[in-house]
Amino acid sequence: MDGAAGLAARQAGYTLRPVIVERWVRAEWLSNTWLVADRPGGEAVVIDPAAQPGPVLARIAELRVRPMWVLLTHHHPDHVLHARDIARAHGCPVLGHGAEAELFEAAGCPLDALLEEGDERRAGELVLRALHIPGHTRGQLAFSGEGAVFTGDTLFRGSVGGTRGRGHGTLEELRRSIERLLELPPTTTVYPGHGESSTIQHERDHNPFVRAWRGEAVPEPRACKAFGEPAELLLEARDYDGGTKCWVRFADGREDVVPGSRVRAAS
Repeated sequence: MDGAAGLAARQAGYTLRPVIVERWVRAEWLSNTWLVADRPGGEAVVIDPAAQPGPVLARIAELRVRPMWVLLTHHHPDHVLHARDIARAHGCPVLGHGAEAELFEAAGCPLDALLEEGDERRAGELVLRALHIPGHTRGQLAFSGEGAVFTGDTLFRGSVGGTRGRGHGTLEELRRSIERLLELPPTTTVYPGHGESSTIQHERDHNPFVRAWRGEAVPEPRACKAFGEPAELLLEARDYDGGTKCWVRFADGREDVVPGSRVRAAS
C-alpha cells in the first residue's frame, strides 16, 4: 500500500496460465496499472503505470522479472503519471500511438518509440499486439494477446469511455472500436483502464451501451441538458466509479458519451 503518500494503491493478482497479470489502482482516479509477465524470473511489460512506482518496482523485484516495455493506451495523466519512473528504473522504452505523440509530450511523458495498428511487442514468451481503437482519444490503443485484452478507457465492465476529454475522438469511432473488441473470442479476459476485469462475452450480454448500440435494448430518449446545452438522453448507465455515464444527442445532431454529472433533466 502507498500509505503515507495517501494514494492507497490496491494490488490484486490474476493468472492467465502461464502468464502473470497483476494490478495496482491509483485511488484518486481508480485507474489501473498492469504488470504482465511470461513467468516468474522471465520478462514483462508494464501497462499504463500511474500507480506509485514503489510497490510496482518491489513486486517486479519479488517476481524477478525484467520489464522490456512500458506500453501506454493513451496520454491522459491517470494512465501515464509514473511511466518514465518505471522506464528509468529498468532501462526500457515507453511506447504509445503516434497520433498522440505531442499529447504525451505535453503530459510530461515523451515517447521513446511509436506504435501503430498491428505492431507486436514480445517479452519472453509473451506477445502483445497493438490494436488502434480511437474514440476516447484519437490514438487510443488496446493490447491483445494470451487470451486477454487491455482496453484502456474504451471498454469497461458495464460501461464505456467518454468522448469529451482532451484529445478525444468521436462517438462513431468509439462504437466502431468497441465492435472491433467484441470480435475477439468470447472467453477473452478484459482488463480495463479503470474498474474490475470482465470478459468479452459478459460485455456482449450485459453492457448497456453495447446492447443499445447493437439494437438489443434501446431505451426511449428523454429531454435533458448536457454541459448546459439542450440534448436528448439516449442512455444512462452505471459507471466504474459508482456514478453514471450517459449517451446523449445534441440539438445539432452531435452524439457523445459524457459523465452523468454533466447531464440534467430538462426543466
